[in-house]
This record gives sequence, C-alpha cells and structure tokens, in this order.
Amino acid sequence: MSTPPIASSGRGPSWRLVAVHVGQTLAMFAVFGGILFFSAGRLDWWEAWAFLIVYFLMALGAALWMLRTNPELARERDRPGRNVKSWDNLLVGLNLLLTLALFAVIGLDAGRQVRSEVPLGVRALGLLGFIPAFGLPLWASKVNAFLSSRVRIQADRGHAVVAVGPYRYIRHPMYCSLLLLGVGAFLKNPSFPGLLILLVLGGFVYVTGRIEEAENVAKFGEEYLAYMDKTKMFIPFLV
Repeated sequence: MSTPPIASSGRGPSWRLVAVHVGQTLAMFAVFGGILFFSAGRLDWWEAWAFLIVYFLMALGAALWMLRTNPELARERDRPGRNVKSWDNLLVGLNLLLTLALFAVIGLDAGRQVRSEVPLGVRALGLLGFIPAFGLPLWASKVNAFLSSRVRIQADRGHAVVAVGPYRYIRHPMYCSLLLLGVGAFLKNPSFPGLLILLVLGGFVYVTGRIEEAENVAKFGEEYLAYMDKTKMFIPFLV
C-alpha cells in the first residue's frame, strides 16, 4: 500500500488564506450561535455558550495548525481543482442543512419546548466528543497530502492511496469527525426529532462514503480493494 509523503510547496500561507480560514471559523460560530439562541428564544443558556466557545477554539486552532504545518493542503482545501464531482457539492449542502436543522431542534428543546432532563455527565460526554471530532482532521491532514475539501481524484498532485495514521484503521476520518460533532451536539439536549435528524445525517454520510469509495476503486483498482478489506469505514474494527 503506497503511503505518499506530505506534500509541501515550501511557501507559507498567504495573509489572504489566513483571513479566509479565520473568517470561516467566525462565520460558523455566528451561524451556529444564531440558530441555537434564536430557536431557544433566549441568551441565558450557558451550555450553548460553552459549546460555542469550545467549538470556536478547537476549530480555530485546527485551521491555524493546518495553515502552519501544510499550507499547500490548506490552499487545496480552500480552492479545490476543477474536477469536483457534482454529487459531492449536493451532498455537502444536504449534510450542512441537516447539521443546522439538528442545532435548531436542540435549541427548541432547550427553550421553547419541554427541556430535556439530561444528566451533566452526558452533556460533558458530548463536549469531550469534540476532542476526537477535531483531533481526527488534524491527524488526517498530517498524513494525507490529498485531503481536499471536496471529492476529486487529484492526478495533478500525484494522488495515491494513503494507509497510515487514522487511515490505517478507518477509511473516512473526516466523515467520522462530522458524525462525532453531530453526536456531541445531540447529547447536549437529546430529543426524538434530534435523533431522527442525526440518523438521516448519518445515512447521508454513509452514502457519501460509499460513492467516494467507488470513485477510488475506479481509479486505484485492486490496491484500494485490498485497502478496504483491511479497514472499516468510520469506527475501527466495527463499522
């Protein structure tokens, strides 16, 4: 199994790229916060503030770390090549909408509807889930020079199969991170509607992963099939 080295152009990140990543983090902070507090109908919700602060610090730290350690990969994630699959853009949009819907349901449950009685330990577990949710992308970006923000075969960058780091155990650490983020948010205020949205989100992530694997099999053939036999999709040794 080929394990290509991390690509590096030797150039540091531009101020524009730094500004873009910081701006994206601030925008997501504002969007998530706006949805949570608007749907809850109040601002005196300390659990939401704790979630937003933890999310912001981890997301900003992850973005700055990637910009410092692998600016070429950061540029690829900022502006992927032209051969991005149309279905990927659609699924990314749907996943984002489902994530936002999950936050809206959590806010409604915490404010305007009957509040879920969630033990503090469960909420703490949700916050702790953010550690692997952000740690996995950092680990993946350290070993995978082709970790684009969109599904595409990067022939222009010497694309090869990566089977080290988290990819030694799971094929989709980024999708696993998304699921962990959703589960962590859900555990703050569990509800039946929130569970339904989380399950649908998981279904979309599963379908996205399967389609991406079909693309990789078409490109890398037996090499990728052998890699699939040795790994799981999202959870080591299980799924």
